[in-house]
Amino acid sequence: MIKKLLIAFWVLMVQGLPGPEPALAQGTSAMLTQQKPKSSLSRYFDPNAGLSADEEVSYALAHNGELAAARSEIEAARELVQQASLRRNPQLDIERKQQINGSDNDTIVGAMLPLELGGRRSARVLVAQRELEMKERLLKDRERLLAAEVRAKFGEALGELLKLGFTEDLLLTTDEGYRLVAARVTEGRTAPLEQNMVLVEVNRIRSMRESNEGKVEVAMLELRNLIGMRPVEPLRLRGDLDHLIEPLPSMAIATEVALRERPDLQAVRAFETLAEARIAQARSEGRLDASLTGKYELMNFGFPQRGFNSNGELVPIQGRFHSVAVGLTLDLPVRNRNEGAIAAAVAEKAAATQRREFAELTVQREVASAFARYQSAARAAEIYRVGVQGQANANLDVVRQTYELGSKTLLDVIAEQRRFIETQTGYIEALVNTYQARVEIERSTASAKLITR
Repeated sequence: MIKKLLIAFWVLMVQGLPGPEPALAQGTSAMLTQQKPKSSLSRYFDPNAGLSADEEVSYALAHNGELAAARSEIEAARELVQQASLRRNPQLDIERKQQINGSDNDTIVGAMLPLELGGRRSARVLVAQRELEMKERLLKDRERLLAAEVRAKFGEALGELLKLGFTEDLLLTTDEGYRLVAARVTEGRTAPLEQNMVLVEVNRIRSMRESNEGKVEVAMLELRNLIGMRPVEPLRLRGDLDHLIEPLPSMAIATEVALRERPDLQAVRAFETLAEARIAQARSEGRLDASLTGKYELMNFGFPQRGFNSNGELVPIQGRFHSVAVGLTLDLPVRNRNEGAIAAAVAEKAAATQRREFAELTVQREVASAFARYQSAARAAEIYRVGVQGQANANLDVVRQTYELGSKTLLDVIAEQRRFIETQTGYIEALVNTYQARVEIERSTASAKLITR
């Protein structure tokens, strides 16, 4: 639509130009010999084989290096839960005594089995489980933030692609108009000054196109980095910005979903339960504990004198004695009842509760802010669509017609065309802002169910 409008504008404008004396513009004619720029959108956009926003999010969740590291940390935490569930090892003591310059000796074998009274083992396991739960929630939160960042960057890249496509269409039509003006100059029917004025506009749009393509390149490189692609890997997008402008649930429902499903809030709650588990662990370590002990002793000793044995024979006095002992070792919490650790754990629990309460307020504020941003962005895009685009097209047509009648100058036409370009660029930015505001609602609620794709 834009391309056809601009071509018609330049054709009618040239047909209505006055015919001054011919003049030469050799300094600028060489630029016309350049081949018309081919669209570069196919390098970045493929409506069939490109990646949609959902596909890029899935790729990022599978290939992002930071998430891979977090998953490894969770595996380590699972192993620590298993480790915490293991009972303490028994102890074995072996002691050997040997008389110097003599034959007496004593062998002692002792063992101790810790009982872990007072719920020590169960408290230790619970702490490890709560730590695992908190890390899993933190991983989910990283995935939430990464998904929102990928979607936002996708919308930014798509907006830059729309600007690039618009600029390339504009360049093609403006270049065609310049060729028509140059032909009129060659025929002597148009002043060279007007040819140079149009050429300035052509070059300005060429500069815009180069700037737009650079922004597209940067956005695509940033998108590759987010989803875990190397900079040299091919990446093409597919999708549009308009399909996200759809009705949303009420803010009350969205807030309820966020308070229930936001993984960062779940992580804060998991930390609160972890603090409770640490209180229980500190208290269990301040209670009575005991260990079973056992000992076997073999004594072999004698005297230098001799004595008679049961057969009346004279033999050295030598004896071997076996003894067994069983006991109970108590760890009495008399001086140290772990009061400091218990007090620290209680203070940590209070801090966790305050942090959780503040996080709930923050979530409510973020949801409200996301809705406010979306509503204002959607209204701005709708105003552009209904009340700006059509009027800008009409204004450009009126200025062209008045130029044909001699009431306007070429500068007026170029100025109106620049306003038309600003209008189209503003509309694209309004679409991008609406898209990203919708992504912000998804990020703040942590629920893809609210957004229908």
